Amino acid sequence: MFLWGTATAAYQIEGAAGEDGRGPSVWDTFAHEPGRVRDGHTGDVACDHYHRWPEDVALMAGLGVNAYRFSISWPRVLPTGAGEVNRRGLDFYDRLTDALLAEGVQPVPTLFHWDLPQALEERGGWMDRDVSALFAEYAATVAARLADRVPLWITLNEPFVHMAFGYAMGVHAPGRVLMTGALPAAHHQLLGHGLAVQALRAAGARQVALTNNCTPVWPASTREQDVAAAGAYDILHNRLFNDPVLLGAYPDLSAYTGSLEFVRDGDLKTISAPLDALGINYYNPTRIAAPTGPPTDTGLPFADAGITGYPTTAFGWPVVPDGLRELLTGLKSRYGAALPPILITENGCSQPDEPTERGTIEDEARVDFLDRHIAAMRQAMAEGVDVRGYFVWSLLDNFEWAEGYHQRFGLVHVDFATGRRTPKRSYRWFKGFLEGQNTDT
Repeated sequence: MFLWGTATAAYQIEGAAGEDGRGPSVWDTFAHEPGRVRDGHTGDVACDHYHRWPEDVALMAGLGVNAYRFSISWPRVLPTGAGEVNRRGLDFYDRLTDALLAEGVQPVPTLFHWDLPQALEERGGWMDRDVSALFAEYAATVAARLADRVPLWITLNEPFVHMAFGYAMGVHAPGRVLMTGALPAAHHQLLGHGLAVQALRAAGARQVALTNNCTPVWPASTREQDVAAAGAYDILHNRLFNDPVLLGAYPDLSAYTGSLEFVRDGDLKTISAPLDALGINYYNPTRIAAPTGPPTDTGLPFADAGITGYPTTAFGWPVVPDGLRELLTGLKSRYGAALPPILITENGCSQPDEPTERGTIEDEARVDFLDRHIAAMRQAMAEGVDVRGYFVWSLLDNFEWAEGYHQRFGLVHVDFATGRRTPKRSYRWFKGFLEGQNTDT
């Protein structure tokens, strides 16, 4: 069965930040630090999904999706990241799982979508190798409760983005600026993934996946320097998080580090445990040039050259549907038989969605975006890529990380003052689209 779904993340929608025993996450801490998030917004309330989840499940049932990708809040289950389990937190996900199944919607939980318990950040966060083992213990705890009803699990969401934005550049939680010194956070996330795969399978999980954010990388020109810079960026963004999982080895990281002293014997065998699927989040390609001008303190062998000539989203991201086809066929060419079936676990766009005088949201640009990206995915499938699911980001307008509530990605509009949900035109379009689909395609 092909999975047609929507996706969300715990900190972005749940709210109830201090309720029912939930501990603080790095995003609770980060968002409350002045200047970190646009206009001082926080996820304290967000979409209030923790209280309004029956309404949101009903929206999914009305939409006609057969799958829902959500994330489980580590600090809601284990308030300090380890030790005593918060049963009320697990109860929430237990109720949500049963409600989804009752509506014919397959739950697809992601165990880590960037909300590390703050107590573990104070121990070193993902720079600390011990967090990898604690992540596996958390995975085992959740699976012991839900694995009898959840057929597909995702370990991590976008470890590249969490490392780059959270540990290298400091624009996301936990806000560290380590630049190339953040590479251990990449390895420890991947090690945590591998250990969690073992824990999930031991607890009876039937299928396990990892979700990576990937991008086609375009050289800014045919100059040797730009081509080399694009290759270096491809290694950092794409191959650093795919090669160890699929091939059991890291790519050449000599442009970023002199040694991989944080990699121990046996780590790569753990990281490369077979997967049932690889999740791919796609938003846009990236155009890269060689650095110019005086040396900078970044130490990076590339520069973002920007992409022009395409329409852009409200975020300023270029809209390049064929980039999804290019990405998928490129993965097939690079990894061949080592590439597991693919799920498009996020694809969507931010638009300036405001209600009309009639109270409707006519987001035609999002309808066009989704229509064209689904067509690009199907073209990749026609070219031999094994794709088995597509999840729209996102079900709801939500807390969009450092942008706060300024970027709207949802099929459903959320009035953040009242919590009121209003399905947009894109919701109605996707509903009609799904009504015409064969579940095998």
